[in-house]
Amino acid sequence: MPQAPVPNTDSSSSPAPPDSGSEFTPLLRKVKEQGLLERRTGWYATGITVNLLLLAAVAVGIHLAGDTWWTLLLALPLAVLSARTGFVGHDAGHAQIARSRRTNRAIGLVHGNLLLGMSYAWWNDKHNRHHANPNHIEKDPDVGVGVLVWTAEQAADRRGFAGWVTRHQAKLFFPMLLLEGIALKVSSIQDLRRQGTRERAVEGLLLVAHLAGYAALLLTALPLGKALLFALLHHALFGLHLGMAFAPNHKGMEMPGRDDQRWGHLRRQVITSRNVRGGPVTDWLLGGLNYQIEHHLFPSMPRPNLRAARPLVHRHCRALGLPYAETGLLDSYGQALRHMHAVGAPLRPE
Repeated sequence: MPQAPVPNTDSSSSPAPPDSGSEFTPLLRKVKEQGLLERRTGWYATGITVNLLLLAAVAVGIHLAGDTWWTLLLALPLAVLSARTGFVGHDAGHAQIARSRRTNRAIGLVHGNLLLGMSYAWWNDKHNRHHANPNHIEKDPDVGVGVLVWTAEQAADRRGFAGWVTRHQAKLFFPMLLLEGIALKVSSIQDLRRQGTRERAVEGLLLVAHLAGYAALLLTALPLGKALLFALLHHALFGLHLGMAFAPNHKGMEMPGRDDQRWGHLRRQVITSRNVRGGPVTDWLLGGLNYQIEHHLFPSMPRPNLRAARPLVHRHCRALGLPYAETGLLDSYGQALRHMHAVGAPLRPE
C-alpha cells in the first residue's frame, strides 16, 4: 500500500480564522429559515416501526428454519438491522427524534441497551466528547491510544505486539472490525462502574434483559454449537457494518492539538470531517453519517434533513474559502487506510 503523509497537526497549516462564531451564524440562520432543524417525527416513527417489524420477522425466521446450517444465513439481515437499530440510538442521543429529553433517552435505551446490548449512557458520553472536539489529539476519545493509533507520536512508543499491530494496522483494520460488535458490549458493561446508582440500575437491567432474550432466541431454535456460531457471525457482521459506517468520517483528516482552541465551531467541525458522496442507498447503508460535515455542524438536525442542508453548507464554506472534504465511499476508505499506514511507517524496517 503506498504511503501517504500523516495529516499535519499544526493548526498553522489550516485556513486562519478571523475569529469567532460570526462565520457560523449566517449559516445557522439559513438552516433555521428552511426549517431543517425541525423534528421529523413521522419519518422516524415509520422507520422505527419498519425496523422493529423486520427484526421480529428475522426472529420468527430463525425459529421457522430451526436446527439447520441454513439458519446461519439469517445472521446477515440481523446484522444489517442491528446497525439500523444502532443508527436510531445514535440519533436519539443527539435529540434528533423527539423534543423531550426523556423520550429521546427512552428510545435510546430501548434501541441501545435492550435491542443491542450496548449502553446508551456509555455511547452518549463517549460520542458527545468526540463531537465537542473531533479529531483532537488530547480530547477526542476516538483518536486516543488503543489497539490502533492515529499519530506518529502515539506510534513512537509502541513496542512488542502493540508495535507489530501498529506496523500492520492498515491491513488489520477491517479484520479487526469483526470484533467491534463484541467490543461494544464489553465496553458497555465496563462503563456501568462510572454511572450513578440509578442510571446503573436501569442500564444494567436492560443489558441483562438483552442478554437473556438473545440467548433465549438462539437456544430455543438451535443447539448450543450452532447458536454460538450464529452469535459470533452476527456480531462480526454487525461490527463490520457499523465500523464501515463510521470509518470514513474523520480518519486522515486534520488533527488539532492543544494550541487549536482559537478555531470556532464552523472550522473545528468542517476541517476535521469528511463527507461521502452517494445517493439514497449510501444514505441508508451509512445511516446518514455520510453527511458528516452537516451532522457535526448541526448534531440535532434530523437525519433526513442532512441531504438538504449539504448545498447550504457547501456554498457557505466555498464563500469563506474553507476546505469542504467530500469523496466517494471507496476513496474515503482508501484515505483512512493510507493515513493508518503512514502512521505505522516509522516502525517498519526500511
